[in-house]
Amino acid sequence: MPAIPKPSQLPFSTVTTGVLLAILATVIWSGNFIVARYVANDIPPISLAFFRWLTGTLLLTPLAWNRVQQQKKLIRINIKHLAWTGLAGVTLFNTFIYMAGKTSPAVNMALIGTTSSPIMSNILAVIFLKEILSWQRISGMVLCIVGILWLIAKGNWANLMQFHFTEGDLLILAGAFAFAVYNILVRKKSQSLHPLSFLWSVFAIGTLFLLPGWLIEQQFTPAIDWSLDKIAMIFYLGAGTSVAAFLCWNASIARLGPARTALFGNLIPIFSTVEAIWLLNESFQVIHFISFSLVLTGLVIANLKSNQKQH
Repeated sequence: MPAIPKPSQLPFSTVTTGVLLAILATVIWSGNFIVARYVANDIPPISLAFFRWLTGTLLLTPLAWNRVQQQKKLIRINIKHLAWTGLAGVTLFNTFIYMAGKTSPAVNMALIGTTSSPIMSNILAVIFLKEILSWQRISGMVLCIVGILWLIAKGNWANLMQFHFTEGDLLILAGAFAFAVYNILVRKKSQSLHPLSFLWSVFAIGTLFLLPGWLIEQQFTPAIDWSLDKIAMIFYLGAGTSVAAFLCWNASIARLGPARTALFGNLIPIFSTVEAIWLLNESFQVIHFISFSLVLTGLVIANLKSNQKQH
């Protein structure tokens, strides 16, 4: 199998494409925390995760089926890796987030999820992929975190003292860790597997793992009162935050590596704020500009070509 180029060895156009794909994924994902909080009392968490990924799998099937049929033998050979990837990225990641939506405000969910997962991804990349954290990467990560904290603090650091953790915040941390593991597993996937075959297999296996939990949940929760807006949200989660966003994110990981790609997750609360200003007519303030500038500067620094030799 040919060696996977290190992110620092990739041509500029490849890096640029990876950056754009990561940004597009975060734009799509920016509404996920809001949806999770909005439907927390109407759709049980495992049911929400199950219907989301079932929808995503069904929508992806027409696009991926020919590839899946062509690579059935290769899928069987890589089934263990696909199972772990599906467990981390599909079964556990958003299920933890949706469970956290019962007790954690959307602000907590976005803050903890977007700041902790990139840090975890970088640590795992150092341990398992032998990536080297350059001073640019570390400095960029710190700036991204400061930018998010400034947004949450509403321009006054004293406000952070009033930020209260809930029991659901631990679930968010668990979800962030699951996504960090997913990022590493995507980077280590077989290069022979087509992206569509890989993603469909991960979706299908992860959804299958959710099935027992969904069946059990049905015994202890009231029936869902379906409406057009709930169905629309499931479709948005399945088509957008599952199929489109994960295709973009996986393609970005292939170009940038999991650690650098993970840093772009810090854009999610920024885009969520922009969407609130655009859709809800909220005012654009100086703190939004400062926060966005810090995160953007952090991402630029983190993606500067390092002079440090890679091993």
